[in-house]
Amino acid sequence: MSCSVPFKMRLVHLDLKGAPPKVSYLSEVFPLFHALGANGLLIEYEDMFPYEGRLRLLRAKHAYSPSEVTEILHLARLSELEVVPLVQTFGHMEFVLKHEAFAHLREVALFPNTLNPHEAESLALVKDMIDQILELHRGVRWLHIGCDEVYYLGEGETSKLWLQQEQNSHAKLCLSHMQAVASHVLAQHPGTTPLVWDDMLRDIPQEQLKASGVPQLVEPVLWDYGADLDVHSKIFLMGKYQECGFQRLWAASAFKGATGANQALPPVEHHIRNHEQWLQVAVSGPVDTLQGIILTGWQRYDHFSVLCELLPVGIPSLAACLQLLVHGGFAEDVKLRVEHFLGVSSLEIMDTMSEGAGSFPGSDIHALVTQISLHLRSSVDTLLERNRYVTGWFSPYHRRRKLIHPVMIQHIQPEALSLLSRWSNLVQQLEVALQLAFYPDTIEEWLEENVLPSMQRLQGLLQDLGEAAAPLPPPTSSGWDTGQNP
Repeated sequence: MSCSVPFKMRLVHLDLKGAPPKVSYLSEVFPLFHALGANGLLIEYEDMFPYEGRLRLLRAKHAYSPSEVTEILHLARLSELEVVPLVQTFGHMEFVLKHEAFAHLREVALFPNTLNPHEAESLALVKDMIDQILELHRGVRWLHIGCDEVYYLGEGETSKLWLQQEQNSHAKLCLSHMQAVASHVLAQHPGTTPLVWDDMLRDIPQEQLKASGVPQLVEPVLWDYGADLDVHSKIFLMGKYQECGFQRLWAASAFKGATGANQALPPVEHHIRNHEQWLQVAVSGPVDTLQGIILTGWQRYDHFSVLCELLPVGIPSLAACLQLLVHGGFAEDVKLRVEHFLGVSSLEIMDTMSEGAGSFPGSDIHALVTQISLHLRSSVDTLLERNRYVTGWFSPYHRRRKLIHPVMIQHIQPEALSLLSRWSNLVQQLEVALQLAFYPDTIEEWLEENVLPSMQRLQGLLQDLGEAAAPLPPPTSSGWDTGQNP
C-alpha cells in the first residue's frame, strides 16, 4: 500500500526547547518511528545545539555535545530517518534575544521574540547560527529556517521610520529578511533547500509574493493543527502558492503539543482527526504538490512557556497518526494493529496502570504520567473539598487556628496518610523512569508543575493536623465556646 501513500516524506518533529531526550532514549525510539512509518526527522535544536564562539552562551545547561549530535545523526541513519535541522531565524528568537549580548538586536526593545531585520548584525548572527548547524549536518537536503509567528514586526522604532516610506510595507519587510536568509543558505550550502513555516506568507498579495523572488528560494510548510481543519481553504492556499511560483509545498500536522500550553496528556482523537483532514487535503489537492508532512510534537509553545506533553506520553498518538497516513485512514483494523504494536489495551486517555500499560520505550512514563494527571489532583481535591470530616470539622478557619475535635483526627489522618503514601510511591517510580529518558532540570520542572502543588496541599493538611492535635491551652475566641452545648 505504501506506493499510494500521499505523503512520500513523513517527518517526526523533535522540539528540543523543552524536555530534550537523552541520546540513549532517542536510540530506542528512532527504530520505533521507522517501524511506524516515519522516514525523517525535523530536529528543532534551539538551545540544545552545541554552538561555539560568540554563540556559545546560547547553549542550555545540558546541551548536546558535537559528538552527541553526530551520534544522533548516526542513529537516525541506522533507522533510515532523514534529518532536517530547524533553526529559527526571525520570530521565536527568545533563546537568543533573551541574552544581554544580543538584546540590542530585538525588533522591539522590551520583547525577545523577534529579530530586528534592519540591523546588519542580525543577519550576521543568523548566518553564523546556520553555518554552525550545517557544519554538523553536512549534505542535508533541507534546512528549516523557521520564520513563523514573527510577532511585533514593524513595531520597532527603525521599522516605523522605514514603513513611513510609501513603497515599504510589512510584507516587504518580512519577505526581504526571508530572502536574505534563504539566499545565504543556497549560496553557502548548495544542495540544501530552505523550508519556512507559511503563516507569514498566507495574507501577502499574490503579485507581491511572486515579485519578491522568495518562491524561487524556499519551500513553504503549511501548518494547521486543528481537528476542524478546512480542507477547501487549504487547497485554495496551495493553489495560490503554486501560482506565485513555489514548486514544492509541505504540510505540518500535530501529534502532541497543540491543544494547550500546559497539556499533560494528548487528546488522541483530536490528533487523529487532524491527520484525517490533512489526508483529505493531499488526495483532493493538486497531484504531487505536497513533498511531505511534518508531524509536529511541540514541547513548549515558546521558550518561556511551561512544558506540554512529554515525548513518551505522545507516542501512542504519534503511532496512530503515522499509521493513519501510511494506510490512508484509521479503520478498526489499523487501530487494533497500533494497539497491538504498542502493547496497549486502548489508545484513549484512560487509567493505564494495568497489564496493558504498554511495551514501547517510555511506556512506564506514559502509564505513570497518565495515572498522576488523571487522579492526583482530583483525589486531593476530593479529600480537602468534599470529605465531610475535613469540610465540617477541619476547615480553613479551623486550620488557621489549629483547632480540631480529637475524634476527627481519627477520621481524617489515616486517609490523608494513605493518600500521601500512595502518591509518594508513584511519584518515586516516575522519577526513576524519567531519569532514563530526560535530564534533571526537565524532571524537576515537570514534577514542580504537575505534582508538587497537590502534594504540598496534602502535606499541609497533615502538618496542620499534627499541630492541631498537640495539647493547647483552652481557646478564648468566640469561634469555640466550650461552655455551650451544640
